[in-house]
Amino acid sequence: MTDESPYTGYRRADWERTADEMLRAVRPYARADHALIDLPGAAGAYGRDSDGLEGFARTFLLAAIRLRGSGGADPDGVAEWYADGLRAGPDAWPRPDRLDQAKVEAAGIALGLHLSRPWLWDRFDDRDRERLADWLGAVVGKPFPPINWVWFQLVVEAFLREVGGPWSADDVASGLAVHESLYRTGGWYSDGPERAYDHYNGWALQMYPLLWAGMAGDMCPAGLVPVWRERLARFLDDAVHLVGADGAPLLQGRSLIYRFAAAAPFWVGAITGATNLSPGLTRRACSGMLRYFREHGAPDERGLLNLGWHREWPAMKQSYSGPGSPYWASKGMLGLLLPEGHPVWTATEEPLPVERGDFVRSIIAPGWQLSGVRADGVVRVINHGTDHAVEGDQRTDSPLYARLGYSTATFPTSHDNSVSLIRDGVRSERAGFTGGVRPAEPEYSEAEFSDARGGISAARGGISEARSGAGIGGAVGLSRGRVRWVTPGPAEADHGSGRSGTVVEGPMLTVASVVRGAVEVRIAVVEEPAADTVLEFAGWPTTGLTSLVVPLTGFDHPITSEEHTSSPLADDVRVPLLRTAGPPQARRIYAAAVVLAGGSLPAFPEVRDQPAPPENAVHPDPDSRPAPGPATAHRLPETVIVEWPDGERSRVDLAAPLGAAETAHDSSRGPAGRSC
Repeated sequence: MTDESPYTGYRRADWERTADEMLRAVRPYARADHALIDLPGAAGAYGRDSDGLEGFARTFLLAAIRLRGSGGADPDGVAEWYADGLRAGPDAWPRPDRLDQAKVEAAGIALGLHLSRPWLWDRFDDRDRERLADWLGAVVGKPFPPINWVWFQLVVEAFLREVGGPWSADDVASGLAVHESLYRTGGWYSDGPERAYDHYNGWALQMYPLLWAGMAGDMCPAGLVPVWRERLARFLDDAVHLVGADGAPLLQGRSLIYRFAAAAPFWVGAITGATNLSPGLTRRACSGMLRYFREHGAPDERGLLNLGWHREWPAMKQSYSGPGSPYWASKGMLGLLLPEGHPVWTATEEPLPVERGDFVRSIIAPGWQLSGVRADGVVRVINHGTDHAVEGDQRTDSPLYARLGYSTATFPTSHDNSVSLIRDGVRSERAGFTGGVRPAEPEYSEAEFSDARGGISAARGGISEARSGAGIGGAVGLSRGRVRWVTPGPAEADHGSGRSGTVVEGPMLTVASVVRGAVEVRIAVVEEPAADTVLEFAGWPTTGLTSLVVPLTGFDHPITSEEHTSSPLADDVRVPLLRTAGPPQARRIYAAAVVLAGGSLPAFPEVRDQPAPPENAVHPDPDSRPAPGPATAHRLPETVIVEWPDGERSRVDLAAPLGAAETAHDSSRGPAGRSC
C-alpha cells in the first residue's frame, strides 16, 4: 500500500497500466484493416460483424480516454492503430439504420471521436470525415427504444453538430423528454416503464447527461445541467454505500459482464464537480472496484474481458451480449480524463461507508433497504420495490431483479432469497407486487415522502414503517401481491424481465422485512387458504460466508434443508431452505431470521404480533397497546414487533394500505414547463 492509497494501493499509474494492457490484448483479434475486432467466444445474436463492431467501438472509447488523459502521449501507437480502423470502418461496419445494435456502438465511436478529436478527427482528410459522418448520420431521425438508448442518439448527434454534420432538433427534444420520463426520485432513474433499477442508473442514465452537456453547448436547454448535477450527486450518495469493502459492486441487474463500468458515475461526478463525495472517497470506491476484478482474474490470463464476473461464465450473458460486450467496462476508465495533479489522484484514500461502521440506509426509488456490516465488509440489499415488471405483471420472477436480497458477496441463483408457495414441486412467482420501503433515517420528514394519494415512496406506493430513536429501529420494507405459478412458454429475448407463459393464480401474499446488521427478519402472511402447498423461505446463496434461515414464529414443525448449485463466484453454492410441514395457515404470521454473515453469528431477535383492533377503534401509542396475542382469524395482524437482542424494537404495520404514488417530493425534478 502507499501513503496516498492505504486501502487499495492503486495510483493513476495502475489505471494507465490496466488500460494499456487491455488495449494491447485485443489487437491480435483485429482484422487486417483494424475495423472489426473479433474477440474469442460464441457469436452474439446479431452475427460476427456486429460482434466485431462492438469489439472495435468499445475498446476505441478506452483508447480515446487514454489519449485525452495523456494529452496525446502515445508510446503504443494507439491513435494510428485506431485511425486505420476508423478509415476502414464505414465499409466494414453494419449500418445503424439497418442493425439496431449498431446504434449503440455509434455512440461509443462518437464519444471517442469527440474525446480524441485533436489526434484523430482533425487529422483525417475530408473524405474520411465525410464517410464517418455519413455512417454516424444514419441514426438521425430514426426511432430508439424509450430507455437509456435515447442517449446513443443524443451523443451521436451532439458530435455530428460539433463537426458540421447532420442532426435533428426533434431527435434531441424527444430524447431529452424520454430521459426525463425515466426519472423517479432521490437521484434515481428507472430504465423504462418497468421497475428496472440497476447499474444502468450509473453507467448510462447518470453518466451520459453531463458528458453530453459538455459536447452539446447551446443544444442543451437552459436549466437542465443544474438539475442533472443535483441528481448525480444524490445518486452517488447512495451508490457509495453499495460498494463492498473488497471493492465489489452490487451483484444485481442485467449486464453485470460490464464489471468495473460501475465506477463510471463516480468519475463523472469528479470530472464535473457534481458530487458530495470527497476526492479520496471517490478514488477509494473506483480503485476498489478495479482492484477487486483484477485480483479475481478479470482481465483473464490473455488480458481479455470475457463474458463473466470473476471467471468466464457464459450463462451471465443476455440475449444482446457478444464477445465484445464486456468492453463497456471502458466507461469505468473515465477517471483517466482527469490529470495526474487532480485531487482525485492526489488526495489520500478515505474509507468506504461499510469500512467506517455498520449502517442501515433506505433508498426510496428502488425500494431497497441497505445494511452494511463493518466486520465482514459486505453490503446487503433487501428488495421490496424492484422486479423489472409493472404492478400486476404475470411473468416469472427475474433472478437479477425480483429477489428479496442482493449483496456485494453473493450472486442470485434460480431460487435464492425468496418467499414462495410450492405446488406440485413448482415455486410460485411474485413479480408485479406492490411494495417499497420507508426511510429509517430521522432527518426524513413524513411530508417529504407522502402525497395526496396516500402512497409513500417511488416504488409504486411502498408503505412500511421504521423509526429511529425512542427504542424503535431498523429499516423496514413491505410488499404485497397475488402469487402465481407460471409454465414458461418459448424462450424470449432476455433484457432483464421474466418469462411469459401459462399462469395459474394463487393467493395474496404479504412479505415484510426488517434488517439490522447481518440479520433480516423476514415475515410472510398468506392471506387466503392455499391447499396443497407448502410455504418456503429461501436464504442467501453462499460459499465461504454463513447463510442461515432460522424459524422465529409460525413454523410449528419446520423442515430445513439446503440446495446446491453453482454460480460465477463458485462451483459449489449452497442455499438454505425453510419450509412448513404442510399448507400454511391463512392470515398466520410466519417469520424467520435470514442471516448472511462473514464472522461470528449474531444473536437472533424475537417476533411477536398484535391483533387488529375493531374497525372503529382509536389506535393508541404502540407502547400502550394491550399485550400481544395470536393473530386474528378474520383480518391480517395489524402490527408485528421485532425485539432485537440489544433491546431496540422495530414495528411493522402489515395492514397498511399500499398506495399508488409514482414519485415522491423531489426538488430535482426538471424545470417546470419544459418538455424535457
